[in-house]
This record gives sequence, C-alpha cells and structure tokens, in this order.
Amino acid sequence: MVVLSVPAEVTVILLDIEGTTTPIAFVKDILFPYIEDHVKEYLQTHWEEEECQQDVSLLRKQAEEDAHLDGAVPIPAASGDGEDDRERMIQAVVDNVCWQMSLDRKTTALKQLQGHMWRAAFKAGLMKAEFFEDVVPAVRKWREAGMKVYVYSSGSVEAQKLLFGHSTEGDVLELFDGHFDTKIGHKVESESYRKIASSIGCSTSNILFLTDVTVGEDGTRNLTVPSRICFHCATMGTPRSLLFLISAPCPWLLTHGSVCTPRARPRYGE
Repeated sequence: MVVLSVPAEVTVILLDIEGTTTPIAFVKDILFPYIEDHVKEYLQTHWEEEECQQDVSLLRKQAEEDAHLDGAVPIPAASGDGEDDRERMIQAVVDNVCWQMSLDRKTTALKQLQGHMWRAAFKAGLMKAEFFEDVVPAVRKWREAGMKVYVYSSGSVEAQKLLFGHSTEGDVLELFDGHFDTKIGHKVESESYRKIASSIGCSTSNILFLTDVTVGEDGTRNLTVPSRICFHCATMGTPRSLLFLISAPCPWLLTHGSVCTPRARPRYGE
C-alpha cells in the first residue's frame, strides 16, 4: 500500500464511491445489471404506490428535457385506457431507464429510481455492498485523527446509505458525517464544492476529495473552477489505494500506485 500524508489544512475527507471505496466490478456487474433485469418487475409490483409514481413523474420530466437527444425515449402521460395504458407506460419507463443506463447517465431521476430498487434488494438480503479492504480502516484512522468524513457520489444519498448500511463489513454508516449526491451539483461543477463546503461549514481548501476519476493533464478534468476556489483532489490509480493519514504536506496526486510529481495543483485557473 502506498502511504501519503494529508495536506496540513485538510480537515474534511470527501469520498467518491465507484472505484474509490467500492470495486467497479460490484457496481458494473451486480448493482447496474440488477436494475436492468428487475426494473419492469419492480414497476409492475409498485406502480400504484405514491413513491413509484413520484419516480415515474421525475423520469418523465427528465425525458421531456432529453427530447432533443438522439435516441431519447419519451414517457407518455396516462391516457385513461386502463390496464393497456398502464403497461404502455411501464414499458416506456423501462425503455427510458435502459437507454439512460446504456449511456452511463447520472440524472437525478434515474438515480432516484435505482436507489429505491436497491433499497428493496438490500433490505430483502438479496445483495451486500463490497468495499476495498483498506476503506474501513482508513476511515477509522481519519476519524481518530479528528477529521470529518463525507461521501460525494453520483448515486443518490439514499443509495449511498444503503451501501454503507448493508455491506460485507456490516453497518458502517456511523463512520460518516454526511452524504452528498447530484442534488447539490455534479462533480465537474465548481458550485458543487462551494455548496458542500458551505453545508459542512468549512473552506473549500479544507476538503480533500478522493476519487478514481482521472484528472486531466492540467489537473482540472474540465472542472470550471475559478482560481478563488481551491480544494485538494487525489486520484485512485491501478493498483488503487486510499490515502492513509497523516502528517506533513506532500504531493497530492496518487495514480498507478505511486506518488506523482506534482503537476498543476488543483487551484483551478480562470
């Protein structure tokens, strides 16, 4: 395991999930296929429930926004034709969900339905979340050092809590101070980190974001973050490893299992 110290000003660890705390294989081979294989059955079972109808309404609104996209799948409103109308709408939702997933989209509407489906599966004991072996020890170590630990993922907050509450490590939700998803903004948007810092009650420079997403050559990965917004980012490489605490400032980027020569520090230029 590669060990790096955390920059002195960092007081908050912000964790991505896929490829960072959880193997990509678990997400790609278990979580996502479960949705595609069971979405029609789930909709047929829960269609009359208010929560399901809220999910469908949100997906329909997203479909309207996506109407200009190539291959977009519309979701019609109810026409009052009884059972045939119901099945027609269910199939449209199924087709829309599968279309979005085929493009690896991260829309709030899609993530909300996925979260509700995973909740049912986790609570029924049909699956348990998997973490890399260093995740829980690292989080405990950070907390022992007085740091706060949050999760920021494109998956809904509800889905995040399901993962950390139903895992092969047991229920580890108590190790985290809070959760953020795309409702606060996307990971490539500067305003997201401003909002997160404001919610936590710290400066953006106090945050270390750990993710498996490769940072661009200029250190930005298309982030539109002006120079006054500064936060630290470390990238999990192959073999991946979480940053283990602790002391003096050091190079901030971890990739391919080794410390990189510092490139552009993530103080994003205008």
